[in-house]
Amino acid sequence: MIMQEIMSAIFLIAVLFLVLPSFLNTNRKRKQLIKNLFIWTIIVLIIVVIINLFI
Repeated sequence: MIMQEIMSAIFLIAVLFLVLPSFLNTNRKRKQLIKNLFIWTIIVLIIVVIINLFI
């Protein structure tokens, strides 16, 4: 069970490293950056909830 949690965290960090450079490049305006950060927060929370429901 702990190994699955570690793998999930590694997966989310890997996705963050892949997406972050492009994300910061396209979100130069503060309002759009906050909006997109909010959307990504919701996506990550949904993924975490789904993972916890099925494990």
